[in-house]
Amino acid sequence: MSEKRDLVLFIATSLDGYIATKDESLEWLFNGDGEGDNGYSDFYESVDTVLMGKKTYDWIMKHETGEFPYKNKACYVFTRSPIEDTVDVKFTNEDIISFTNKLKSQEGKNIWIVGGGELLQSFIKEKLVDELIITVAPSIIGKGIPLFKEGDYQLDLSLKGTRNFNQFVELHYGVQN
Repeated sequence: MSEKRDLVLFIATSLDGYIATKDESLEWLFNGDGEGDNGYSDFYESVDTVLMGKKTYDWIMKHETGEFPYKNKACYVFTRSPIEDTVDVKFTNEDIISFTNKLKSQEGKNIWIVGGGELLQSFIKEKLVDELIITVAPSIIGKGIPLFKEGDYQLDLSLKGTRNFNQFVELHYGVQN
């Protein structure tokens, strides 16, 4: 019997709860003193599958230079539009519940939700998220794109641990069922 794969949110947020400015900038994230890559490499090794929405994918393609950042992982992008798969990405318009549960039942490492927004809200609302690893940056940006959108849902969490990366604090929560 293999261990169940977890669906994990790993993301950074400002102290006031934003993941980007209104114009989708992340510059504020690099103003604080971190430590190394703030735990990213360790986390990245714990996953073999990446899920994101089309808006996050488009942002990555616009802002990342060079190679696709998740080249050595299975990467799925949820979209309502029919789009041709690439070497690095499979596009899907499947129902997120059945698609995610199918992935969770397969053998492998954990599954990473990249980005926030609409897709994250859907995962939370459908109680598909197992863990949240949120790194709080030493910034208040006043307005922007919120980590959690307003909605009709509630998650009860259990603190699994905290870590400091100089001025950044990582909060690791498990979702209680």
